[in-house]
Amino acid sequence: MTSNASPTSPVDLFSVAGKTVLVTGGTRGIGRMIAAGFVAAGATVIVASRKAAVVDATVAELTEFGVCSGFAADLSTEDGAHKLAEEMATHHDHLDVLVNNAGATWGAPLVDHDTASWDRVLNLNVQGVFHTTKFLLPLLNARASADQPSRVINIGSIDAIHVPVLETYSYSASKAAVHQLTRHLAKRLAPTVTVNAVAPGPFESKMMEATLDALGDQIAAAAPLKRIGRPDDMAGVAIFLASRAGSYLTGAIIPVDGGIATTA
Repeated sequence: MTSNASPTSPVDLFSVAGKTVLVTGGTRGIGRMIAAGFVAAGATVIVASRKAAVVDATVAELTEFGVCSGFAADLSTEDGAHKLAEEMATHHDHLDVLVNNAGATWGAPLVDHDTASWDRVLNLNVQGVFHTTKFLLPLLNARASADQPSRVINIGSIDAIHVPVLETYSYSASKAAVHQLTRHLAKRLAPTVTVNAVAPGPFESKMMEATLDALGDQIAAAAPLKRIGRPDDMAGVAIFLASRAGSYLTGAIIPVDGGIATTA
């Protein structure tokens, strides 16, 4: 069947203006890149992070470019995710886009990976994504429809696609879990909510600072696109997934890594 509808203009196709967007872990690194991109694109952005002072500083900086507010939240516990959802419901009657970015990593030799390190990483990276999405479903569904679904964007990693060089066993396992959780939620929450994951490669962030300081030139040289990721690379894919242009995509894992994981 061929549609006779007039084509959507590129401006409208990729617009996120007026959308309400929550970015967890939105005060630094990839989360900050995504939050800043949505603010500049005209969305109403809420950032969440563990430290209230850091949230306040980020809000003050991003408010210069658009609409931004924030909450302190520890998403490594079910109670923390529930409290964030309650805060959101107090101040907002709906949520168009949830970006589950808050995460932790841990690297150590195999013999030094103990239960505490596994729990610390998986509680935030996996359970945090699950519980945050679960508790925010009422807001995500408040204005959603099959024609205009709300969006969940989970931040995974290329370390869940290929075997990482570093001994980050709990981190790579957690991100593989995020990718599968993305597919599972995508099936369950359709058609009113799409759920996709972005799998970043090397970007300048606190999590990757030591690695890039030591190996940044080599990593860039080994990448097919010969560079490290830029903030607009990450903001761009998130805005695409949140816009009309990305509304027919769900259950996808999108590597944003200059081709590293998919061409090795």
